[in-house]
Amino acid sequence: MANGSELQPTIRGPSATSRSAMPSRFRRRLLLATLAALAAAAPAAAYVGPGAGIALLSSVGVVLMTLLLALASILIWPFRVLWRLLTGKRARAPWVRRCIAVGLDGLDPRLTDRLIAEGRLPNLARLAAQGSYHRLRTTYPAMTPVAWSSFATGTNPGKHNIFDFIDRDRKTYLPVLSSAEIGSVDRFLRLGKWKLPLRKPAIRLLRKSRPFWAILGDHRIWSTVLRVPITFPPDRFYGAELSAMSVPDLLGTQGTFHLFTTRRSGARFKEGGQRVALAGGPERYTAVLHGPENIFRAGDPPLALPVEIRLDRAAGCAHVRLGDEEHRLEPRRLTGWVQLTFPAAPTVKVRGLTRLMLLEMDDEVSLYLSPLNLDPETPAMPISHPSYYATYLAKRVGPFSTLGLAEDTWALNEKVTDDATFLAQSYDIDREREAMFFAALDRLVRGALVCVFDGSDRIQHMFWRYLEEGHPAGENREHAEHRQAIEEMYVHYDALVGRVMAKLRPDDLLFVLSDHGFTSFRRGVNLNAWLLAHGYLALREGCDGSTEWLRDVDWSRTRAYSVGLTGIYLNLAGREAEGIVAPGAEAEALRRELIGKLSGLRDEERDEVGINEVYAAVDVYDGPYLPNAPDLIVGFNHGYRISWDCATGVLSGPVFEDNVKAWSGDHCVDPKVVPGVLFCNHAIARDEPAIVDLAPTVLRLFGIDAPAHMDGRALFETSPLARQGAAGATRRAA
Repeated sequence: MANGSELQPTIRGPSATSRSAMPSRFRRRLLLATLAALAAAAPAAAYVGPGAGIALLSSVGVVLMTLLLALASILIWPFRVLWRLLTGKRARAPWVRRCIAVGLDGLDPRLTDRLIAEGRLPNLARLAAQGSYHRLRTTYPAMTPVAWSSFATGTNPGKHNIFDFIDRDRKTYLPVLSSAEIGSVDRFLRLGKWKLPLRKPAIRLLRKSRPFWAILGDHRIWSTVLRVPITFPPDRFYGAELSAMSVPDLLGTQGTFHLFTTRRSGARFKEGGQRVALAGGPERYTAVLHGPENIFRAGDPPLALPVEIRLDRAAGCAHVRLGDEEHRLEPRRLTGWVQLTFPAAPTVKVRGLTRLMLLEMDDEVSLYLSPLNLDPETPAMPISHPSYYATYLAKRVGPFSTLGLAEDTWALNEKVTDDATFLAQSYDIDREREAMFFAALDRLVRGALVCVFDGSDRIQHMFWRYLEEGHPAGENREHAEHRQAIEEMYVHYDALVGRVMAKLRPDDLLFVLSDHGFTSFRRGVNLNAWLLAHGYLALREGCDGSTEWLRDVDWSRTRAYSVGLTGIYLNLAGREAEGIVAPGAEAEALRRELIGKLSGLRDEERDEVGINEVYAAVDVYDGPYLPNAPDLIVGFNHGYRISWDCATGVLSGPVFEDNVKAWSGDHCVDPKVVPGVLFCNHAIARDEPAIVDLAPTVLRLFGIDAPAHMDGRALFETSPLARQGAAGATRRAA
């Protein structure tokens, strides 16, 4: 094929919030929608797996369909060429043949500089010497979904509509995902205890503005896009895409692990986990693993798989049966991917992937299950474009994680797993992604390839406690086995960059970039507790503020509240359901008052500044989606971030408190203190590049003018390859 991809003939032209558990109504809606995506308006007997046509593309079907489409493409090739000549958009002569963008999420320039100076990042140092290295200005806020959306679209958040991990429902004030909307199904055909959904739910990407790969596709320039955040559901364009952040697990959440245990505890996990009691003993234990709700049955009972654990103490192992499959587990050893099959209805099965680890098998028995990923071979929701691309990748590289936030940070936060397990998960996911990336790179003849590796972000989140003295979560730092985890991760990704550079061709352009940097998270700030203490927020009578998701708030007496990781909203009349702040002069006065009081807010207990500056959205954003933004964006200082209680809508407790969780580093702070990095194998023409500049730059490299609405500017004024050739000629003459 012209661009080296066997998938091209099938394209039809352009067309940590934290992962804390969501409130029950929100989660129920996601659960329903997840299973509803398995159904179509056809008899149940027509299904061979989950999905409205997606799961039908199983191994044999995908291969057969690919071959048939490839053959059809060859037969109609002359007509397609003629049609493109008559109707295709014209571009100037491209400057490059391939543009490759490697995203290393969260790579920090201060650590990068130090490790380069120490000689530990030779490939990044060579890339900088060969071309250029700059700090990369990030977005307001410095947050993964926001920044990568600006990377993709070349616009500020006011034009792409992503301002945080979560937004709030203006009617209920409850949190909702900011990036995707999953509809519900309310029409069924009732057949006794069974019911057949009569339509699929709508699944909508809430990111606005077209990404640069869609614009490239308008000009028949192929792009492969792997795990770039905020691509769920996937874009439709001339190319291939595997979705990333916001892809849910099989339960419809953003990542829920399970702990099956004989240890009795009435406490629930605060973050992303379910505790399930094991029955029986002393050699055999049983439980039930509950999956998503079964919308094919009256009452929507959860799908279920029996779990059985049989201990073989003499052999030092256990045999774990999940449904019909049995697995031998040794203590503290993480399995590979294990497929789960939930029967839902005649011929309808819901499949997922998990990893198991036997945590203990002495006096107590405990079994860990990672979040239930959608099975990429038969995904229950659309996670790739074309729809079978995920299946193709699974056949090419083996089973892989599909969860948007793939690394199980919550199990480590809750001390269910340990540092070694988390690192094993992270590097395994990284290997999956690297295999996909190099498979795509080897096949790409012309066009763009973008892949984001996010292990750099997750490992810094969880291991920053070992990087600095005195971190509240960093006890026994000097004796920690993995105290060098972050530096070793930088070395690991430097080696990846070296392998990419080895595959570059003379007319390739390579970007290596991060969306933001990193810093310490030592102290949490509960903005809602501060608003409560200063009279901007009020509690309902008889409530103490300890209930999650702002359910204790008296909205009739509340003028401002915080939702998300950096945002403060005014309770604006006519916008919020129970708003009391009048738009116009009153709202503007309140905005400026809060900016004045919160900017420079001091943590008196530590004698430090907790908040550097608070920014008004109207001062940092522009565009049609500005009304959807938080009214204020809080820029925390190094060492500070929104507290865990504030992130989950709890108002009680202190304004400032120590962060003692493993999640000890962060970037949801003042964007000025956490810029990203930008390496390129050619010198760029700008001294202060910004992440919004990448999209117009890629377009210009392929001879396409950026749309007028893009905020970024191209980083090259002339062909970088021509400049390199001239420089080489000068060196040879000298």
